Amino acid sequence: MVALIIAAVIVLIFWRLESWPARSAHQGTAELERLGKDLRSAFVDIAHLQPRITINNRVYLEQTITTSELAILSRQIEVEHEFAHTWAGSSKRIKLHGTFAVKAGFDLRQNLAVDVRPDEIVVQLPHAQILGVEQQQLDVLEFENGFWNRISGDDVKNELSILPLLARQKAEESGLPAEAEHTLQQQLDQRIHSQQPLRLIFTSAPKKD
Repeated sequence: MVALIIAAVIVLIFWRLESWPARSAHQGTAELERLGKDLRSAFVDIAHLQPRITINNRVYLEQTITTSELAILSRQIEVEHEFAHTWAGSSKRIKLHGTFAVKAGFDLRQNLAVDVRPDEIVVQLPHAQILGVEQQQLDVLEFENGFWNRISGDDVKNELSILPLLARQKAEESGLPAEAEHTLQQQLDQRIHSQQPLRLIFTSAPKKD
């Protein structure tokens, strides 16, 4: 009986050692798949989309998109512009002040992919950009006609078209797209709790309009 028990214990130990790599691989794959599901849920909650997810170079989930853009940040931008013109000694002048809500985020029509690896999680997506500029308020600071050099409808139209361009430029120069990228990284870090580091890779140059 003692000999049989010892033999059984030896066989059990041998089987556990033999099956350990397979069991470890299975547990490792299960953990990566769990992370893949967590990432999918995070993107669905944050961006209302499911990215293409690969695990160890194998496609786990294909990408589905229900919206074309993901706005991460919105900032209020104020700009001013002045137009002055003198003709035959007669001067006209327009000065406008505009307040705009500028949104920064990601164009989801471009490629978005998540690769879950044992050592890291890599998210590939385009650089953030300015997605929208919406006028909230317009103030006419000066509106002066010359005696024969009058302000035309085209003058007003041109000035109104310049203000949103200035707001977009000011938002880009202030680093709003880069701030949107950093904010997305923070949101994903807060949602995904994993031992592997989560790294964002931007696969295209920032869009210039």
